[in-house]
Amino acid sequence: MPQAFYRRQLPHLQVDDRQHFVTFCTDHRWILPEHVRSTVLECCLHDNGTRVDLRVAVVMPDHVHIIFTPLVDQEAMEVCSLAEIMNAIKGASAHRINKALGRRGRVWQSESFDHVVRSSEGLDAKIQYVLENPVRRGLVAEWTDYPWLWRKPFMNPFVLKR
Repeated sequence: MPQAFYRRQLPHLQVDDRQHFVTFCTDHRWILPEHVRSTVLECCLHDNGTRVDLRVAVVMPDHVHIIFTPLVDQEAMEVCSLAEIMNAIKGASAHRINKALGRRGRVWQSESFDHVVRSSEGLDAKIQYVLENPVRRGLVAEWTDYPWLWRKPFMNPFVLKR
């Protein structure tokens, strides 16, 4: 199974044919205004089907959780790297957020926290964790009511119980 590894301040391991659970946070845990959270979700969805096969994404007030499998870049004929995927999401969203708010500066912490999901049971648990995050934070009573959450249609119905 092909793997890639790179290190910034944290180590990052990519396994090409596996789901990756990634969390990235705003710089200094800055609270994103509600009207730009949709922008962040749009940026997470932008490369779905081209660079990533996205399973679930949630934009919380100060962080984002996403679960995806990297896909093959058809031009380069290689799997899209985790670094390229995250740079695309964070770079595009930061630019759009700063423009919308008339501000400059960093939006995201430079590092992200990633984990290769190794089993279907682990994947189900991680998806449930992402879906329930707004509920645990007291933002909504039901995850289905949270406006900045997206999940792939036709997912395992047992994971989506509530």
